[in-house]
Amino acid sequence: MSKPPFLVLPSTARAYRLRTARGEFAVHDAGEPRLGTALLVPGFTGSKEDFIALLDPLADAGYRVLAVDGRGQYESDGPRNESAYAQNELAQDLLAVTEALRGDSGSSPGTKVHLLGHSLGGLISRAAVMRDAGPFASLTLMSSGPAAVSAGQQHRLKLLLGALPVMEMEEIWQAMLELDPVEAADEHTPPEVADFLHRRWMAHVPEQLSATAQQLIAEPDRVAELADAVADVGSGGSPLPLHVLSGSVDYAWPVPLLDEMARRLGAARTVVEGTGHSPNAEDPRETARALTSFWDAATS
Repeated sequence: MSKPPFLVLPSTARAYRLRTARGEFAVHDAGEPRLGTALLVPGFTGSKEDFIALLDPLADAGYRVLAVDGRGQYESDGPRNESAYAQNELAQDLLAVTEALRGDSGSSPGTKVHLLGHSLGGLISRAAVMRDAGPFASLTLMSSGPAAVSAGQQHRLKLLLGALPVMEMEEIWQAMLELDPVEAADEHTPPEVADFLHRRWMAHVPEQLSATAQQLIAEPDRVAELADAVADVGSGGSPLPLHVLSGSVDYAWPVPLLDEMARRLGAARTVVEGTGHSPNAEDPRETARALTSFWDAATS
């Protein structure tokens, strides 16, 4: 879970519900596509607000940026049915959001989209690219690894899976605060952000949490499959540009594992020093610089 440093949308951004062939999704939309367009996908228990501090610097650099709540996340509706949150379903949602983004009046016809997925969002993003890489200009996997999360995180997710059928969401939230106040909300968190974290948790569809927690526990290593899928879909039949970005420490996937994944993919590699699992929120300026540098090179 990312903890946004603030919640007020910058003047370059607006919030609305994007209509797609697979329903409406809550989004934050910032900037003009002078140099390109990017789609940002949040992780487990996250939301579009996880990227709020990236919006201004990415827009200032010349990019239109859309951050989205996935199906069943925060302000995007979702059914009370776990099958609706299968990874393939969520990947198809991303492709529908991408198609809507490419087709609206803010983007040039046929424009390709730079896709970024954070944590769980990275697993869903790579599934979307493996299904159809054609709409994308590049793929960035942020703090998202090759397979299932670490053993420690699997243990925590199994505790959550045990709690969801027998406890109310408010009860689980209170248990999370007692178990790990730093991750949920602590004394250094501004009151409005702490209130938001609680509100966001309560708005998530429980079945979305259950289905995606199981994905994080059971995800197979699909690195070779991704490499094959992007081998000749870039400009002029070249590979789709790939980027692995993380903090210098990570509790979900150890950083050396992310280094190795980047080598296996032939991907660009960025480590945002002094940050953890959420460089997007912990050092947004440096993260934005890394992203725009990669995107500029990917489309040059």
